[in-house]
Amino acid sequence: MQTANLEKHSLKVEAKDRFEFGKNWQRFLRLLNQERIEAAELSLRRMLDFYNLEGKTFLDVGSGSGLFSLAARRLGAKVLSFDYDPESVACSLQLKRTFLPTDHDWRVERGSALDREYLSRLGSFDVVYSWGVLHHTGAMWDALENMSPLVKQGGKLFIAIYNDQGRMSDFWRFVKKTYNRIPPMLRFAILWPIGSFFLAGMTLKDVWHLRRPRIISKSADPRGMSLWTDMVDWVGGHPFEVAAANLIVDFYQRRGFHLERLVDCRRKLGCNQYVFTKRQGEAIAANPGQPQSVGS
Repeated sequence: MQTANLEKHSLKVEAKDRFEFGKNWQRFLRLLNQERIEAAELSLRRMLDFYNLEGKTFLDVGSGSGLFSLAARRLGAKVLSFDYDPESVACSLQLKRTFLPTDHDWRVERGSALDREYLSRLGSFDVVYSWGVLHHTGAMWDALENMSPLVKQGGKLFIAIYNDQGRMSDFWRFVKKTYNRIPPMLRFAILWPIGSFFLAGMTLKDVWHLRRPRIISKSADPRGMSLWTDMVDWVGGHPFEVAAANLIVDFYQRRGFHLERLVDCRRKLGCNQYVFTKRQGEAIAANPGQPQSVGS
């Protein structure tokens, strides 16, 4: 199954139907420093409402750069990371070799959020984390469904999913498809105008509020990420699906989860962030289905 997944990934990249997320994460790792790692740790603590993760198990679904797997391990969790993109797996392995080379409580694997056979072998976890990943699988609702059995009773599910902006989301889907289908040497023609537009808007907003512009600041963002890396990910990130917050909340409530925290973009661009708790001893509806439409 792993070999089949690798071949499928390569075919999608060759068919220009999938962004090479791992290559973007490789560039991000050049910027990684102690400040960014500490920012990632703090963001986990705040959203999960845990001071640390001592004695807990943590599953990083779509580990990307590996930053949040590293943060969770430093907070005391026993961590399992997996990603579909082979270069993203290499990023996580690179971080492990750099920071925790002899640590047996952090495993890194290659796997897919859509591969139920693979997922069934993993067991269940105190925390299942998947930030900005499941909407890139090409079958988001199936991936969301597959997260449910991975969470222990009383455990937490922390996910981030692209917000539904209606027609604007259709526009971004067109941009992303176009970006991946044109020759790499021409992609700057899409990336630079869009990047410049957003970065200029952020800079003007920072100046208006008397803040140091983020474009020239060396400080990490609240999650420890890089503004430019996120921008490239946004412009190129395909497959691409979206969902309004109420649909995600309803989806998991019908599967026995309680919403603990929601950071809602409303109608703005970005990811809605959710923290759910799997209710103890409560029956989960059998085949409750998925939303029939996506909208806010």
